[in-house]
Amino acid sequence: MDKPLIGFIGQGFIGKNYADDFEARGYSVVRYSLEEPFIKNKQKIAECDVVFIAVPTPTTPQGFSYAPVSSALGSVGAGKIAVIKSTILPGTAKKLQKDFPAITLLFSPEFLSEATAAYDAANPFSNVVGITVDDTAHREAAELVQRILPKAPFVLTCDSDEAEIIKYTHNISGYTQIVTFNMMYEMAQSLGHSWENIGKAIAVDPLVCSRYSNPVHKSGRGAGGHCFIKDFAAFVNLYEEQVKDAAGVKALRAFEEKNKKLLKDSNKDIDILEEVYGDK
Repeated sequence: MDKPLIGFIGQGFIGKNYADDFEARGYSVVRYSLEEPFIKNKQKIAECDVVFIAVPTPTTPQGFSYAPVSSALGSVGAGKIAVIKSTILPGTAKKLQKDFPAITLLFSPEFLSEATAAYDAANPFSNVVGITVDDTAHREAAELVQRILPKAPFVLTCDSDEAEIIKYTHNISGYTQIVTFNMMYEMAQSLGHSWENIGKAIAVDPLVCSRYSNPVHKSGRGAGGHCFIKDFAAFVNLYEEQVKDAAGVKALRAFEEKNKKLLKDSNKDIDILEEVYGDK
């Protein structure tokens, strides 16, 4: 296969920027979403050799839902390769592979920031592809996907559970760092100091990730945005159910409650908080 026909289901900032990058690198791309002008392309998706799924996976007071991913997979043609880019809880891809045995299903996490999505899509720091079944078909599919993704300095093909945990580790790390830096910010304020000097020192510390070190970000304080809030809530519930470690659950819940307070007190992303946790 020279250059496979590439499909994208979902044209939010993730699906759009990945599709743009594939087109820029000379691939023929079919885009499908529930919005115009791409809604008419649903039937064409079945013809695509590799289909990337980039649809929402919401967390609500009723829990985490991968129903949009399941719905999207129904459009992938038999014998084709589907690659889930949407964030899904560990173990989900294997469940979906059982539901869709006629396709070869992989999970490849995305690490795009909304403000820099185009650059991030074209210049990944990591290409991780998780296989749902350890057989020849899935390993060959993973090799194909690794070849067509934009080049990255780190490349890993692994079990899909591991790939899903890699994605959640990325997001949970960012969330807890933001909350931690906000607590240090509060300590500085309590002693009558601004964050200016502390922030400068943290920014040049090679042992501290300074990406999330600014306590006041965008419209307020706390780990906001659709990904951080919903993914942390979903992860805490799964950790409590799967790991069953009371001390770990208590630690995660404490970070969650502190973050909710930071967001509410600074009136940041209240609408997203309500989507995930409910009006109260």
